[in-house]
Amino acid sequence: MYKLYDFALSGNCYKIRLLLTQLNLPFEKIAVNIVDQETHSPDFLQKNPNGKVPVLETESGVFLTESNAILTYLADGTAFFPRDRLEQTEILKWLFFEQSSLGANLSRPRFWISVAKQAEQFASLIAYHQRLGNAALKVMNEHLTQHPFLVGERYTIADIANYAYTHVANQGGYDMSQYPAIAHWCDRVSSQPNYISIHP
Repeated sequence: MYKLYDFALSGNCYKIRLLLTQLNLPFEKIAVNIVDQETHSPDFLQKNPNGKVPVLETESGVFLTESNAILTYLADGTAFFPRDRLEQTEILKWLFFEQSSLGANLSRPRFWISVAKQAEQFASLIAYHQRLGNAALKVMNEHLTQHPFLVGERYTIADIANYAYTHVANQGGYDMSQYPAIAHWCDRVSSQPNYISIHP
């Protein structure tokens, strides 16, 4: 059985919980509180020297890190990561987009506003990330006006990766009403078999 070192409110951890559930793979959740700096304990740093969740421990005791790398590991050989090389390249493109343009710009305002409750203290940084996040959301919304899912007209790990923080972006002060195609896409994702909520 897999062991997932997990912070329940983290979108990056949620990606892994969602895919494991949709693949019907059993796993044990081990809570790690990032607010209390538990990812910087000596024991955790042995698992991930970068001091971040999620970490997925395999049955053989290997520790996998970086959420989108874990997604590709789990999805390999399944419909979530098709064998076609062009489709795989498109999926990887959206995984990189999520990490470089979308994820951090959605997750940081959400953390400061809704998790740490420090919106006033980080107001200037929130505004900075929201500007970049809105630019990324516009790119995604435009793409989704033409396609039901991000790649190949079907649900893949590209959707899981980008959905994780997008569907809770309002918790980071984003006005999602200006992105109707994203709203419809979120509905399609949440209607997939074995879907689970980010909330425990």
